[in-house]
Amino acid sequence: MKKAKGSKHKAKKPSEIDLEIGSRIRQQRLAMNVSQESLGEALDLSFQQIQKYEKGLNRVTGHRLQQIAAVLDVPITHFLDAAPVPREVESLLLQDNATSLRLLRAYNRIKNQATQRQFVFLIEQIAASQPD
Repeated sequence: MKKAKGSKHKAKKPSEIDLEIGSRIRQQRLAMNVSQESLGEALDLSFQQIQKYEKGLNRVTGHRLQQIAAVLDVPITHFLDAAPVPREVESLLLQDNATSLRLLRAYNRIKNQATQRQFVFLIEQIAASQPD
């Protein structure tokens, strides 16, 4: 069926899958401390295009997703895995709070698992001692 002349094109809402893939691209990019500009340069894209991918506004092709995975040093399945990203991790990674990101990056640099557990325990104890 043809559209009537002069009718406005309605933009489709992003699918849940497009939103999830975009979210995972953003999470990995932030975890790797890579800017949208740097990722765009590595892929010969504008940072605006990276924004559109991350927001799910533009669908990422398989070939492009493979390129993104290579630049962000993860297997392509990282973006396609059916298991949803835990909300706590997602909210921490997506915060625009610079202190939270510094904390996460510092934690990720700790290689000893026992030290990581001690660190988490310490932070939990400090948080529990705070008044509501």
